[in-house]
Amino acid sequence: MTHTHEHSPRSEARLVKNALAGLREDFFTDAFAFRPLPPLPADHALVRALPGGRQGYVRWAPHAAVVGFAGLVALGTVGEQGLFVGTFLGLVAVTPLLLTLFRPVGAWWLSLGMLTLPGLLLTGYGPGLWSRGTFFVTHLVVTLLVALRTRPRVAAGMWLITGALGAFLALLGRGFGRYAGDFYLDDLAELQVLSGVALFGVVAVRGLRESKQQVAAQAAVTEVERSRRTVLEERTTIARELHDVVAHHMSVVAIQAEAAPYRVENPPPELVAAFQTIRENAVSALTELRRVLGVVRSENPDAFAAPEAPQPTLADIGSLLDNVRAAGAHVELVTTGAVRTLPPGVELSAYRIVQEALSNTLRHAPGAAVRVELAHVLGGLGLRVVNGPADRFAKPSPGAGQGVLGMRERVAMLGGDLTAEATADGGYEVAAFLPVPAEEVAA
Repeated sequence: MTHTHEHSPRSEARLVKNALAGLREDFFTDAFAFRPLPPLPADHALVRALPGGRQGYVRWAPHAAVVGFAGLVALGTVGEQGLFVGTFLGLVAVTPLLLTLFRPVGAWWLSLGMLTLPGLLLTGYGPGLWSRGTFFVTHLVVTLLVALRTRPRVAAGMWLITGALGAFLALLGRGFGRYAGDFYLDDLAELQVLSGVALFGVVAVRGLRESKQQVAAQAAVTEVERSRRTVLEERTTIARELHDVVAHHMSVVAIQAEAAPYRVENPPPELVAAFQTIRENAVSALTELRRVLGVVRSENPDAFAAPEAPQPTLADIGSLLDNVRAAGAHVELVTTGAVRTLPPGVELSAYRIVQEALSNTLRHAPGAAVRVELAHVLGGLGLRVVNGPADRFAKPSPGAGQGVLGMRERVAMLGGDLTAEATADGGYEVAAFLPVPAEEVAA
């Protein structure tokens, strides 16, 4: 409790200091900063209410309103004061109005000066220009226009400065006669009441409008979060269904492959080895499935890059080719260039591209000879998987083309190039280049 009381005066002093610094910046440092009034936004209700051909004009309605009001003030002054005097006073009165379109706070200072300076110079003459309706009204309108375009603290500052200056003129007028001082006080009271009520209304309307905008922005953010949560929930549902269906069948395959040799008396070694390969592939597929489903379920896929479950790299290409050979394919691996460790993303993408190309070969060209080429060059990694024609009938495979699309996405993510097309002898070729900047190559 004592600690709070010790720091409370400092906090209040800091608030007062910051407020004064803000007012100094608004009314003096940046008073004449160029701040043109922007046109109405395209989604404004007034703009959307009109036909398309007129929307471009109505966006400038605030500017036209200010200019039109300034013209009415000038005409009224000429009609009241005569041609020559009225023209001069009209130009003086409308200048701050027009200046609010470009330099609002500076326009308010100019309007305040035009309202009070003649009275200050001609105090002995009488009430001065405080009693002149033109300057009184224009200053009130300028104050409202500035309040609409600035912070609420500027509105409070304008009201206080006007009151303080008016009180000073009233006291000064008292020195030249009770009548002049009382007249200034009457004008001051009227101006302060009117401007106070108008400024309060303006600030209230602005606050309500900004609150609505904040609520709309918050609602949009909430909607995005709700959509994001829905997507995550849908991902979880899909992952659960995939796991329940696919993992079950893969587990059954692994168990049956392990038990199959024991169902036959004296099975040949080739049959035992084939079932063992089937089981190992099923277990490997289960591991990959769980890892992929973990990424689908997670909002942060990087969380599943655990040391106990490393992603495959180019060093695992040999095991991949052994599995393909065990399935009956003839695969040749050719590696050229200085073999080096590449960034994990490049190695994983290269492995997946080779894996998908070999899977397509087994699916669409059974019995075909396959050649896998890896070229370690200065600017990256080149890879090529080419197979000959099938030596037996290949059953139609649903979902054709999805594997190639996946390969293209992986290569595009790394900024590389990929071609996948049929060869002249009836085979198929997949060629890709994955760029690797020199600074990313591990030593």
